[in-house]
Amino acid sequence: MIIEIPDLDVILGLILAFIGGLVTLFVYSKLKAISTSNDQTKADLERMEFYERQLIDLKIKLDAIDLENLTFSQETPQNIVKNEEKPVQVVQKQVEIVPEPAPNPPKVERAPNMSSDNIVEAVLRLITDKSRTSRDIQITLGKSREHISRTMKKMTDDGLVERNTNAKPYSYSITQMGLSKLSGSGSVAQTIAPQTS
Repeated sequence: MIIEIPDLDVILGLILAFIGGLVTLFVYSKLKAISTSNDQTKADLERMEFYERQLIDLKIKLDAIDLENLTFSQETPQNIVKNEEKPVQVVQKQVEIVPEPAPNPPKVERAPNMSSDNIVEAVLRLITDKSRTSRDIQITLGKSREHISRTMKKMTDDGLVERNTNAKPYSYSITQMGLSKLSGSGSVAQTIAPQTS
């Protein structure tokens, strides 16, 4: 089998193209490294400028503190003698800061354990004057949130109280049926004073 060798011009053209590709690749990598280093240098310069501004601000603050100390030392009492033969005594006064006692929170008197009828009566007496939220009732009676929620739902279902849903938190007011139950109970129940905020 005879292998035909291409002309010398073709071989030289391929070699030159290969060398040209290598040179182009080398130049491209160098240019890319330079541009990357320029980006890095730019970022470093920005960072250095930021830190320089921070240092300048700190220097200004230190100068201001030094000026305050200088003016403070110039405003010392006149009884310090300028004669260098006499020793100067500086008396430092220590001030003890006593924290103010925290005010005691108002104590909430808890209602004694009541049966469900007593709680209904207590709630009705409580909302006779003005409508109250379930949180107000809970704090005044000293019962849990769940207990008051169940009681208020039952009283609403029974028609003893009316729930105002126009504003949150919901407030409860007494109905005519609740007033008649309260006046018709006849028992002398202890009135629970509402908690003043």
